[in-house]
Amino acid sequence: MKLGLEVLLANPKMLKSLKGKRVGLVCHPASVDENLQHSMDLLSKKIKLSCAFGPQHGVRGDKQDNMIESPDFVDPVHKIPVFSLYGEVRRPTAEMMSHFDVVLFDLQDLGCRIYTFITTLLYIMEESAKLGKTVIVLDRPNPAGRPVEGFKMLPGWESFVGAAPIPMRHGLTVGELALYFADYYKMDLDLQIVKMKGYNPDKGPGFGWDLKRPWVNPSPNAASLNMARAYSGTVLIEGTTLSEARGTTRALEIIGASDIDYAEVLVRMKKKAPQWFKGVTLRECFFEPTFHKHVGKLCHGFQFHTDGVSYKHDQFKPFRLTALMLKVIREMHPKYPIYRDFAYEYVKDRLAFDVINGGPALKNWIENPKATPKDLDAALAKDEKPWVKERKKYLLY
Repeated sequence: MKLGLEVLLANPKMLKSLKGKRVGLVCHPASVDENLQHSMDLLSKKIKLSCAFGPQHGVRGDKQDNMIESPDFVDPVHKIPVFSLYGEVRRPTAEMMSHFDVVLFDLQDLGCRIYTFITTLLYIMEESAKLGKTVIVLDRPNPAGRPVEGFKMLPGWESFVGAAPIPMRHGLTVGELALYFADYYKMDLDLQIVKMKGYNPDKGPGFGWDLKRPWVNPSPNAASLNMARAYSGTVLIEGTTLSEARGTTRALEIIGASDIDYAEVLVRMKKKAPQWFKGVTLRECFFEPTFHKHVGKLCHGFQFHTDGVSYKHDQFKPFRLTALMLKVIREMHPKYPIYRDFAYEYVKDRLAFDVINGGPALKNWIENPKATPKDLDAALAKDEKPWVKERKKYLLY
């Protein structure tokens, strides 16, 4: 398999088209080739890089927690300005845009609607369309693969974790998402996608992720392919008082709490919806966060395992399993304060859990004692099945 970055670097015609132009680069630590050489270093040998942009967690990926802003700086090696798109601004300003004619987008995504890199992609596309700039997406794999799961974001719920009305697990690459954004928002934009070669998201065991390629964290808590696969479910816990295991080495692969019996939670989950356990193993475990929620307390929970023989890519349902866990906790503890009351990604007027989900439907299901797993399946299918059809025209592989 060859990444979009590698295809560009090996194509003299593409490189020649960039000669004489000021080229910006959107990148982070996972913007590397198969030899782990960074795109900024590789591209600077072939073309004139005039500036770079960093998304959430920064170009260097040094910001550990969520919602920690990054500053602008001058790259000490390449002597170009590096602008933060997660600092004083989320959208590139006109002054930032004045530094390039063409911008290359080379971020590794996780395949989940709330992962903010795809919102950064949308904002760059929108600002480039206004100013007649060219956007070239150097495509990369979606480690979560093609499966679709979750509610579509409702109209009016747009935020930095909600770029468009797509399901939580959307099943597109960043290049394919760019095509969707341009079409959905009817942009007049010079958009080019440098496709990968040999990318096969339907083939195991990697299902789109080449297992021979090293994993580089696209964000500090995205520590593995296992995390990327589970993330479309476990990210819901960010909006709760439970722990998504931030402050451990397996954040967003493990979920739990210091005051809940997770052995009982698992028993009840398996009894209530055994069909959702196909394709994955949930391993009961204990952990103690060194920071963040439940810091310094012994937590009981479980870890998602998509890294063993039990994993079935098309049957794994992380969104449903996480929702089921929350429903069981509500039944076990009717007065437990599940939902975290704080501003999530600068949205202050709505419950963080609902902002993450893209609307109130999931919380309503959890809180309705009469609602069943069958009801959730039916509600999700109304969003998932149409999206599978809608996205077909954007598929490049």
